[in-house]
Amino acid sequence: MATQTKGSSRPVSIGSDQVRLNADLTLPHGHLKGVVLFAHGSGSSRKSSRNRQVANALVRRGLATVLLDLLTEDEEREDMRTRELRFDIPMLAGRLVGAVDWIPQQDELKDQAIGLFGSSTGAAAALIAAAERPARVHAVVSRGGRPDLAGEALARVKAPTLMIVGGDDEPVIGMNRDAADQMNCEVSTEIVPGATHLFEEPGKLDQVSALAGNWFVEKFRGL
Repeated sequence: MATQTKGSSRPVSIGSDQVRLNADLTLPHGHLKGVVLFAHGSGSSRKSSRNRQVANALVRRGLATVLLDLLTEDEEREDMRTRELRFDIPMLAGRLVGAVDWIPQQDELKDQAIGLFGSSTGAAAALIAAAERPARVHAVVSRGGRPDLAGEALARVKAPTLMIVGGDDEPVIGMNRDAADQMNCEVSTEIVPGATHLFEEPGKLDQVSALAGNWFVEKFRGL
């Protein structure tokens, strides 16, 4: 069970008149050290218990979090039938870029360092967004990610990137290492022993939260 978030949370709407995306913004109590935007994986949403557990841990570290639905409610219903939109990485990345641009427009988030946390296919969208907004995205963390789906954008990422992979998620370990070899920025790969793709084993998601929190706090320091 996820620990209670120690911060103030509220629903927000991000996007244009044509596409409005639901999101939850949580602000920590006390000094704000930066903001982390979450990109969920295929078939998931901002209500993902795993991402919420990580987000709660980041809030306790003094980071604001934005948990974003990358599909509208109508699109989610369509995707439940077709399972196609969840793999439209360029579209999802474009929406994530829009959310990155939205953050500095909010008074409480203005001038804050921005990080991206991507899970599964959401990691590819996060890396593309980082490549498109090198001046705004200051750090990326991938959890069980599919960075290979970011394609040519990998070579353009400037933000320090941490790839966290389960030790028993063997095909994805290889995909992450191959992707890291294509990148020209600071890249670190952390293998969590005994963890599978979703990090469902006891204590494994706590390790992800600690690794991600350390990465963001370190990379945001002094910005």
